[in-house]
Amino acid sequence: MADTKFEFGWSADGRLMLGDEVLNSDSSRFWPADRWEPGRTQCAIDKQFVRNWAAGTGWDKTPPAPPVPDEIVAAR
Repeated sequence: MADTKFEFGWSADGRLMLGDEVLNSDSSRFWPADRWEPGRTQCAIDKQFVRNWAAGTGWDKTPPAPPVPDEIVAAR
């Protein structure tokens, strides 16, 4: 695991509560340890791979999103 986030909040009665899912591809980034190299974009086992692809398409994040090519889907 490269990093993760935990979201907490306070309940109405003052208890500290976990507010979201943890340790999955929405809350964490995973990199294969045997492929990690300093100073470069890492091989990510999470949704960052698709984010990186989308950023390179020139899409301005206005719906609808561009269709994801089959080779991008199959790459992970």
